[in-house]
Amino acid sequence: MDDALATFCTHGGRVADARAVFGEGDRHGGDWIDLSTGIAPWAWPVGDLDMGWARLPEPGEIAALEAAAGQAFGVSGAEVVAVPGTDLALRLLALVLKAQRPAVAVPGYGGHRAAWPDAVGISLLPLSGEGGLPPPTPSPRTWSGVHRAANSQALDRAARWTPDQVRGDDVGKGSALSAGGDGATYDLLVLASPANPDGRVTDPATLCALSVDTTVIVDEAYADPAPGLAPHASDRLIVLRSFGKFYGLPGVRLGFVVAGDGVAARLRALLGDWPVSSAAVAIGTAAYRHTAWRQTQHARIGTAGALLDDLLRDAGLPILGRAPLFRLIGCARAGALFTHLARHAILTRPFADQPDRLRLGLPRGAAALHRLATALKDFAR
Repeated sequence: MDDALATFCTHGGRVADARAVFGEGDRHGGDWIDLSTGIAPWAWPVGDLDMGWARLPEPGEIAALEAAAGQAFGVSGAEVVAVPGTDLALRLLALVLKAQRPAVAVPGYGGHRAAWPDAVGISLLPLSGEGGLPPPTPSPRTWSGVHRAANSQALDRAARWTPDQVRGDDVGKGSALSAGGDGATYDLLVLASPANPDGRVTDPATLCALSVDTTVIVDEAYADPAPGLAPHASDRLIVLRSFGKFYGLPGVRLGFVVAGDGVAARLRALLGDWPVSSAAVAIGTAAYRHTAWRQTQHARIGTAGALLDDLLRDAGLPILGRAPLFRLIGCARAGALFTHLARHAILTRPFADQPDRLRLGLPRGAAALHRLATALKDFAR
């Protein structure tokens, strides 16, 4: 992989670097389309909301934010800890939990490995959905059934797991967990569900069962608007939720840890009295209370995703994975396609460890879809 491409493999959103490497995008009026992040292209309207820049956030205001978020996640505010982004929360949890034998799901989000650099890689082998794709993220209406699937029988069958021993049939239908076969037992598992970059959803019953004897951290950055596993959170099943992705406001740097009282208390002690800014408190509280906008956002994400699916199929690009806010495509010349799109001022997300894949977020509106379709038509395979 050449150095220019490697720059964009760590994180999405590096538009300034893209301009430096590929130019300002003059033929498009300098307007870059950033599809690299998996962030909703429609932001919650902040308007003239009082940001409280001239004062510190009050304890009661932080509690109200956590309560509003908790209501959206289906839990009480006492179990929800506001953090300045879930990426930092991962690093704080590494300090709090002090795992001796951590494992992270691979492939996965690089921040998991950054927080636990000595972790063993665990391969999650998902059941395929329709057409070989990972199963879709459950909708808010179907999550109640998912919760019931995390039943006592699955929990009773759970035992200390090793990479070779645990299979989906042992602890509830879903993913198998496998690794190198050294027979070792791990005391922490970190994964994303929906996964990044392929969008697979690990069976909730499997994760609840594993958490009986292993601490499990589930990064649900892409789970909104579904409540996800938050109602099952405990000191052994810790759930991370992101604000910025679904609400289209990543610069607010706001996320949440949903956990039991013990982990929550230790996190609060590390974060101190002002874990997030007054602006984050004001925006997050108002946005989580805005249920009508949340429903509208959910609907337009679904519509935009369907349009992107059609565009990619028309371009002959197989969709290898999906979550509501992104699609993972396969292309033998993915590096060349990344560069080609960048020269059309469209930034996507390449992967150093998967050089035949690209991840694309949702284009905003017909004009962005048309630009992407036109650029793909011009790509010589």
